[in-house]
Amino acid sequence: MNEHPRPTTVGLLYPGFGAEDDFPQLERRLDGQVRLPLVHTPVGEDAHRVDALLDLGSPERLAEGARQLAGRDLDSVMWACTSGSFVFGWDGAREQVNDVAKIVGLPVSSTSIAFVEAARALGLRRVAVAASYPREVASHFVEFLRRGGVDVASLGSHDILTAAEVGTLGKERVAAMVRAGDVGDAEAVLVPDTAMHSLAWLDDLESAVGKPVLTANQVTVWEGLRIGGGSTRLAGLGSLFRL
Repeated sequence: MNEHPRPTTVGLLYPGFGAEDDFPQLERRLDGQVRLPLVHTPVGEDAHRVDALLDLGSPERLAEGARQLAGRDLDSVMWACTSGSFVFGWDGAREQVNDVAKIVGLPVSSTSIAFVEAARALGLRRVAVAASYPREVASHFVEFLRRGGVDVASLGSHDILTAAEVGTLGKERVAAMVRAGDVGDAEAVLVPDTAMHSLAWLDDLESAVGKPVLTANQVTVWEGLRIGGGSTRLAGLGSLFRL
């Protein structure tokens, strides 16, 4: 008997605007298998700087969004943000999701944690990172991965300063970033930033480098389904969803 008579439903806390349309487009492609209701959390300054990102992921901003999801018919909740979680460090990212869980009363995770869980699920030990952020910000992601047992063979950073600009990147630009970030001894390429569109292009991105590619929106959906008890075997979403 199916434990979920309705689609698995993952509530998303999404900061501001950028690639939020990735999620309803995925819902339509999957024809009702997954629901991804989204609440926009407030943003102070749209800037890929550590101080601005610490404000973006502050308890007050997350709590404001979490209260909008509380009481809904959800299976899990994701803080759908990479930089606004990894800048808090390994322990701070877990404090974030624990605080949200107290409000919503559901399993909660974040995009940064999802990257580590996805790497573990694929058995990855050494990866390349292709980041939209400036190097100062991206280096915090590298350290976060290393705390999770994932070694980073190379870091490509592209100095894009705002989520709004990242949200304008098309498929060819994203594929070029993935190819530029890849190195031969990396087992996969990781692409942080939930402001970047990717969900419609995952198989093509993997074909571009001939190895798994993990993107922020991809691992966010996968982790939300995993912790919510849903199926993570879905077509057209890369190697991660074929496990």
